[in-house]
Amino acid sequence: MRLKFLLFLCLVPIAFGAVHAQDEAAETAPVIETQEENAGPDEDIETRIEGIFSQIPSLSTVDVTVQDGVVTLSGMVPDSEALAQAQSIAARVSGVVTVSNDLERDITVGGRLNPATAKLRGALLEAYALLPLIGVALVVFLLFLLAGLFIARQEGLWRRVAPNAFVAGMISAIIRIVFALVGIILALTILDAVALLGAFLGAAGVIGLAIGFAVRDTIENFIASIMLSLRQPFRPNDLVQIGDRLGNVVRLTSRATILMTPDGNHLRIPNSVVFKAIIENFSRNPERRFEFQLGIDAEDDPQAALDTVMPSLRTLPFVLADPPPAAWIDAVGDSNIVLTLTGWLDQRETDFMKGRSQAIRIAKAVLETNGFTLPEPIYRLRIEGLKDGIALPAGTGGTVSETTPDTPAPQTPVKRTPLKSVPEMPDAEDTAVDRSLEEKVAEDRAGAGDDLLSDNAPTEFGDEGKKKA
Repeated sequence: MRLKFLLFLCLVPIAFGAVHAQDEAAETAPVIETQEENAGPDEDIETRIEGIFSQIPSLSTVDVTVQDGVVTLSGMVPDSEALAQAQSIAARVSGVVTVSNDLERDITVGGRLNPATAKLRGALLEAYALLPLIGVALVVFLLFLLAGLFIARQEGLWRRVAPNAFVAGMISAIIRIVFALVGIILALTILDAVALLGAFLGAAGVIGLAIGFAVRDTIENFIASIMLSLRQPFRPNDLVQIGDRLGNVVRLTSRATILMTPDGNHLRIPNSVVFKAIIENFSRNPERRFEFQLGIDAEDDPQAALDTVMPSLRTLPFVLADPPPAAWIDAVGDSNIVLTLTGWLDQRETDFMKGRSQAIRIAKAVLETNGFTLPEPIYRLRIEGLKDGIALPAGTGGTVSETTPDTPAPQTPVKRTPLKSVPEMPDAEDTAVDRSLEEKVAEDRAGAGDDLLSDNAPTEFGDEGKKKA
């Protein structure tokens, strides 16, 4: 009994809340009163509904009949929206029990065209009334557009502000875009169509995001072009190696870096690759070190060889005294001793490859003249199944008892006294700088207009670079 009483106490608030919620729902829907203060007869309901429908063009032809509070709607309406609107209005009239909706959509040509024609006529009349305001908005937009174009065309000003022509062109383009956008915003504000601008910007943002993913490589390349034009990592006609590509710089465009290979071919490398690659500039410092290796016989004295060949390197006219040439024993091979020799030359006066070639030729001639041997590789072959050079007879089981000939005792390396004077060397070669490739690059650059490199712009090293002779 006590349990039943507790359940009753719990159910009473729930039931009361449900009844209260139904009352609130009933009160939420607005009720349209008839002419009478209280619910009137069917004629009052019919008159009230017809009066409301007469004020709505799409419902003016609807027939309304009411009997015992049941409203019957019949006739033709232009669309489903008008059909739902008629039923909603009729159901809200005071005294209506239910609504029987027998309305049909008008699918005739005239029934569909007449509302559309009326809307078009209204839109044209509204546009005609807005013509003065549209003219004012258009004038404001044109003023801002012309102001942006005038300011953007001040190339001298932007070139003084920007570090190079490419950045100056970007600033000019951004100014034009900013002034045009400000003009559009003010024009739409005058026309009270800022919502249209918001919808347009939202759509433009989505489209821009999709385009950004599609042209990601192009955007990366464009940003790399800006950074390279600001940093200036090389000059026109510099000999550079970008990754594994070697050539003279022809020009830097907004999309790629153009090199001319030693064969005279044009090499186009995207700027995004150039910006991320390891760049080795051989022209930045005119003084460049050459290096080569020579091997002497294992029985020769390597230090005597170094003392013999070094004076010949120092006497070469193109080898610089500061930094001085150097040499060292690099390795001991199977049949020789490897010597490494280096020297410095001035690339403005001596061709690097020609100078290195002559240094190799002179060093080799000096060593051979002084009795040093430049041996060829020696290989020892061991052939199984032979004894003293004769094939073993069958049935020996394949076991060979091999005898090794007596090996002479190693000899003491021959020590040669370095010469006090350098022997007469072969005639010197022409080591003048080969300007043919530089001339081709200069001819190519003469006919090019799009170039972000400048001989006067500061480099990424913080100076204006060294001018080549």
